[in-house]
Amino acid sequence: MKLTRDARDKGDAGAQFQWAMWRLIGDPLPRDLSAARIWLARARLGQTDAAAVEIALTANGSGGPQNWQQARLLLDAATDDAAEVQRRLLLKMQLDDSGMPLEVPLGTPLTDDSRIGRFPAFLSPDECAHVAQAMAMRMEPALVVDPATGRQTLHPVRTSDSAVVSPTVENLALRAINLRIAAATSTHVDQGEPLTILRYRRGQQFRPHHDALSQTRNQRSMTMLIYLNEGFVGGETIFPSYDLSIVPKGGDAILFHNLLNDGMPDPKMRHAGAPVRQGSKWLATRWIRTHRYDPWRGPENI
Repeated sequence: MKLTRDARDKGDAGAQFQWAMWRLIGDPLPRDLSAARIWLARARLGQTDAAAVEIALTANGSGGPQNWQQARLLLDAATDDAAEVQRRLLLKMQLDDSGMPLEVPLGTPLTDDSRIGRFPAFLSPDECAHVAQAMAMRMEPALVVDPATGRQTLHPVRTSDSAVVSPTVENLALRAINLRIAAATSTHVDQGEPLTILRYRRGQQFRPHHDALSQTRNQRSMTMLIYLNEGFVGGETIFPSYDLSIVPKGGDAILFHNLLNDGMPDPKMRHAGAPVRQGSKWLATRWIRTHRYDPWRGPENI
């Protein structure tokens, strides 16, 4: 650690970035998001990765206030190819000065009680491709929440691969999508869990389950699913209580309400992802909590 500190103090961008990451991770140094932001800013000019993390944290408010306009200025100053891809995507999005969409996306009810709705073309083809490509290299076997412990664990109920868009990798295009989800659901962006990207290959599925959790003070009130591709067979989203089978279409989003008016889980929201019979299905999921979700300290910190 001393060697890294000495190099950091001499202006070595790599050492400054490493120090910032230690402050974010909380090992071997105590977590300090504000201190991490300071070192990321110093490492920015010599470290593309440091600049990318600083932009993400500036926009989502980790270690400081959420500041979309400052994040945009930082992105405009970046010279790497990934930054250029984001700039092109953002130019096509109709956004206000805070990154929110100028027009609120509107859904179409799929059930008589309007508990399940579909948002056609919620993402453009380019946006779908960016979401999948940005997280493809981070895919690992998907986890589910153990209802007894509240911990993430492997379980045969879900046989897909997944990757979580943590605050450090939430680039501005991904942030704008999360803000769009917040607008569509009339919630604050901070109520959303980190966007989770899922890939279901042939034979993989998500067996019948409910997204609401047990033993939590911060329940998953809503779920938004976004289909990222087409060209596969199977993979329908099924709600048995409604006798509803939704055929995925790339770019479309599905929103459903997990709770009854009294805050208890709605048993009719039990659903499944049917097995993929051919090809691969890509999906983005955003679970929306009843209160703010802190990705650094956990969902119960409300």
